[in-house]
Formats: sequence, C-alpha cells, structure tokens
Amino acid sequence: MATGLEIPDFASASLRGHLARGVVGFGGLIGSVALIPVVGPVSLLLLPVGVMALRGCPMCWTIGLVQTVSRGRLRRSCEEGRCVLTAVGHEGHAGEPATPRTRGAAERDTRAGRFT
Repeated sequence: MATGLEIPDFASASLRGHLARGVVGFGGLIGSVALIPVVGPVSLLLLPVGVMALRGCPMCWTIGLVQTVSRGRLRRSCEEGRCVLTAVGHEGHAGEPATPRTRGAAERDTRAGRFT
C-alpha cells in the first residue's frame, strides 16, 4: 500500500550510467543551441533528446545524481515522530545513529542561531 508521502526516485542503477545520461542530455541541450548558426533550426531536434536523457530537466538529473551516489549509504527511519538518518555499516559504532534529528530540535537550533 502506498503512502501519500512518496519521494520521487530519479536515481539510476549505476553511477556510470547516470553520468553517461548526463553527457548525452547536456550535450543535446547545449548542441541544440550552439549548432543553430551551423545547421540552422534543424539543430533544435537535439533539444528533445537532451530533455529525455535528463528525464525532464537538469535539476531532475542533479537530484538523481545525488540519489545515485547516496543509494545504499544512508538509511532513514521514522518512529513516533522522530526520524533518524543512519549511515549503513556504521550502526554498531558507539551504538548511536549517524545524525539523530527531530523537528523540534532543528527548530530550536535555528532559533538559537545554530545551523547544522
């Protein structure tokens, strides 16, 4: 059963594949504009290729890059209104999660002028 708070997944199966999509996508976007003086409006046919390779927009590709790099390294769990971000493989170290944060603590830190 799906919850109403699903996060979009822009990650790729591998970092190499994601970077290859970036080269094709950004190359298509840049080439579509840069080649107008050489081949005319025909170069604009590269625009949809670039957009499809980036899965919509450059920001979507960037978010996917961050998700691909962090996949399998960080794990988030929320229980009773408290969310904990744990680094995978470091759960046994000192018995503490990587960065325990609650919403109230983050708001208190911000009001006190501490930005973490």
